[in-house]
Amino acid sequence: MTARTLLAELPELGNVSRHQVAALVGVAPINRDSGLMRGRRAIAGGRTSVRAVLYMAALTAIRRRSPFRGFYDQLTAHGRPKKVALVAMMRKLLTILNAILRDHTPWRPLNA
Repeated sequence: MTARTLLAELPELGNVSRHQVAALVGVAPINRDSGLMRGRRAIAGGRTSVRAVLYMAALTAIRRRSPFRGFYDQLTAHGRPKKVALVAMMRKLLTILNAILRDHTPWRPLNA
């Protein structure tokens, strides 16, 4: 389901930078600053269907003992809220998928 949605809803995948693809999906942090006030960062906009599928893929990657679980555990251990760590996980998955399609290489686990 994830692959089909990404291919159908995000044809730019592999042709744009990691920052641009994160902004297209809506997982790039947007600041809420004004003058000297520094607000919290939030995600907004983008393609909601892709973001929903990435959310489920990230949730599955965290629950199953995948190589991505260590990244999530590291973020939560450093005090990040779980939802912030989950969004960072979504962005990491998207960045890796973008690089795989850009370089035409198969995925290799980090610990292999």
